[in-house]
Amino acid sequence: MTRVLLEAITMKRQSKSYIDSLHAILSAARLFEGPKYRLAGLTGMAFKFTVHERLLPLSVSAYGQWGDEHSPAIRNLGLYTVWDAGRTRHPTFAYYQQDAVNWIKQSLDVGIGVIYWIPEFGVICGYDDEDAVFYIQDGHSSDYTIVLYDNLGLNFTGFWYCQIFGERMEPSLADMVLESLRLAIHDWDTPYKTLPNTDIASGKLAYTFLRNGLQSGDYDEGGAVYIMDNYMYTREEIASYLRDVSGEFSGLEEASAAYEALLLLVPGMKSCIVENGIKGRHIDPLSRDLLCALLREAEELEERAVTIFRAISERYPDLSRSTIRRWGVATPR
Repeated sequence: MTRVLLEAITMKRQSKSYIDSLHAILSAARLFEGPKYRLAGLTGMAFKFTVHERLLPLSVSAYGQWGDEHSPAIRNLGLYTVWDAGRTRHPTFAYYQQDAVNWIKQSLDVGIGVIYWIPEFGVICGYDDEDAVFYIQDGHSSDYTIVLYDNLGLNFTGFWYCQIFGERMEPSLADMVLESLRLAIHDWDTPYKTLPNTDIASGKLAYTFLRNGLQSGDYDEGGAVYIMDNYMYTREEIASYLRDVSGEFSGLEEASAAYEALLLLVPGMKSCIVENGIKGRHIDPLSRDLLCALLREAEELEERAVTIFRAISERYPDLSRSTIRRWGVATPR
C-alpha cells in the first residue's frame, strides 16, 4: 500500500479559491515563481467579477463554465493541464470518478498537487491507499481533511471538478500581459457567463447587480460581505499586478493609475461593513447609499482602465481570436 503527502503545499485562502489553490500547487512544484497577485493577474482570474441578483455567496465562484474559464488562464502561463468535471447525477459519473482517482494519484506521485472542488476550490495534496483516502487542504486552516476514494466529487452542489498540471514552457512576459488584458476585456464585456440563466451578472453589469441588490434591502447578508471582501482583495491584486507590468506597454501606466485611484475608495468601502455579536459581519444599512456611491465611482475607474486595455490590444494582432478553428467552436459540455 502506498502513502504520499506533499507537505510543501501550503494553501491559504485570500483571493479566489481557484487562484489560492493554483498558487499553492505551482509554487510547491516550482512551476511558478512570484507572488499570488502576479499569478492572479497573468491568468486574468483577478479581473473576474460576478454577482448574483440576491448577492448569494456562490457569486464569487460562479464566474462561468469552469473549464472554459480556467483553460485560457492556464494556457496563458504556458502550462500543460488536464481536467475533468461534470454533474454527479449523470449515470456515467462513477466511471469518470474512478478514472480520476487513478490520474490524481499519478499526479501526486510525481509531486504535483491537484485542484479539487470541495466546494469551493481546494488542493488534493496526498493519498493513502490503505485507508483509500485523499488528503485535502481547503485553505482555511493548516489541518487536512479527508475524502474517501469512493466519495471523490460528491458534495452538496452536485458538481465535481479536478485538474492536474504538467510541464511549463515560458511565454514572454509581454505576451502573457497582453493576453491577460484581453481576458479582462472579455470578462468586462460579457454580461452573463451562465446562460440561459440571467440571475448572475459578470463584468460591468455585475456592478449594477451589486448596487441594485444592496439598494433593494432583500439580499443575502453573508453573501454581500463575501462578495465585497473578494472584490476589494482582487482589486488590490490587479493594482499590484499592473504596478509590476505597466512598463511592458505604452499607456498601461494610465490603467495602473486608474486602479490606484480605485484603491483609494477601498477604505471607505470597508467602513460600510460592520460587525456585532448577533449578525456577525454585515453591510451597515445606514451606509448602503455610501457604498453604492463608492461602487459607482469604482465602476467608472475600471471602465477607464478597460478602455485603455482595448487601445493597447488593438495595436497588436490577435491570431487566437481572429483565426477560425478548423473544427469550429466547441459547445458547452
